[in-house]
Amino acid sequence: MLSESQKAIVRATVPLLDACGEALTTHFYGILLREYPEVRPYFNQANQLTGDQPRALANGVLMYARHIDRLEGLGDLVPAIVNKHVSLRIRAEHYPVVGTCLLRAIREVLGAAVATDDVIEAWGAAYGQLADMLSGAEEAVYKAQASAEGGWRDERTFRVVEKTVESDEITSFRFMPVDGLPVLAHAPGQYIGLRVLVDGIDVRRNYSLSAIADGRTYRISVKRQPGGLVSNYLHDMVGVGDTVELYPPSGHFVLEDSGRDVVLISGGVGITPTLAMLDAATQTGRTIHFIHATRHAGAHAFRKTIEDLASSYPRLRHYFCYEVERAGDPEPHAWGFLDKQMLARWMPEAGTADVYFLGPKPFMKVVRDSLRALGVPQAQARFEFFGPAASLD
Repeated sequence: MLSESQKAIVRATVPLLDACGEALTTHFYGILLREYPEVRPYFNQANQLTGDQPRALANGVLMYARHIDRLEGLGDLVPAIVNKHVSLRIRAEHYPVVGTCLLRAIREVLGAAVATDDVIEAWGAAYGQLADMLSGAEEAVYKAQASAEGGWRDERTFRVVEKTVESDEITSFRFMPVDGLPVLAHAPGQYIGLRVLVDGIDVRRNYSLSAIADGRTYRISVKRQPGGLVSNYLHDMVGVGDTVELYPPSGHFVLEDSGRDVVLISGGVGITPTLAMLDAATQTGRTIHFIHATRHAGAHAFRKTIEDLASSYPRLRHYFCYEVERAGDPEPHAWGFLDKQMLARWMPEAGTADVYFLGPKPFMKVVRDSLRALGVPQAQARFEFFGPAASLD
């Protein structure tokens, strides 16, 4: 239990975390991944190289320190972390290892003169509180998933039953459980954890589910990333008949049944979770505005799927924006980068719809800022990061 004096010490470290939080978390990951190789499967090394993972952790630690007196002020940060952890099967026994490395990093980066015994003790207590909160929430999800119809707890073996090329970059994989039993129904917008062995190395990733739940299969649609370990493995090495290990669906970025119109805005491979949302929304009779931006027609996945659906569901309005014009490509609704003017033309009146958007971070920042300028209430504009959580500011 954190004492008031320990909370005061944690609050006092906020300026230090602001100034050197990323250096601290980068050092932390260096210790963790070097000295505890058993945790490496849970981390995407590409996010370490870009700095996305250390930045995300630094932001999370800073937010926690700022809200140490009112943890409810953390908002969606806690459920976002819990769901990512659940999708990869983070276990309670991982937390002491992380805590040891974090306290050591604080001491080594800040120095003994700043990171005194009292500071280390306070942060040890603060981390213990956070670990208990997260591991308790995660265990509750694990139990709920295992007891639900079609659910399970740890790895479950699935076989690839379909592999479909959707664009120059994106390929879909549909999985069916080897045991032939039903699968846990997922909410539209959720993702699933995947475990494979690449050159004998255990790696885990999560991918958005790109089709509505059917009780029997799951579908993901994966973009081939330059140098991407798992995406290239899936594209090149995994075919129909091959097996992978999957974890139950997770995620709190899901379509809500508010009764309002729905606006789905995606950039690039950000289209994947919006497909399940789109299918679900059509079943409720809601008016849907589907807006997708990508580089060119060759990179545009699911165009025909959306156009065919629009021909049979008249309450679907769809708009495509291409950055680059190529000879012979079909015409989009606009050229260039998606901007406020395009959104103003294609969206319903502000406040009348729920807006969901995701894609690359620069794209999401433009969309977020445009929605604000157009008067869309913050509570009706939701987004999610594919990788580590970050700030759009």
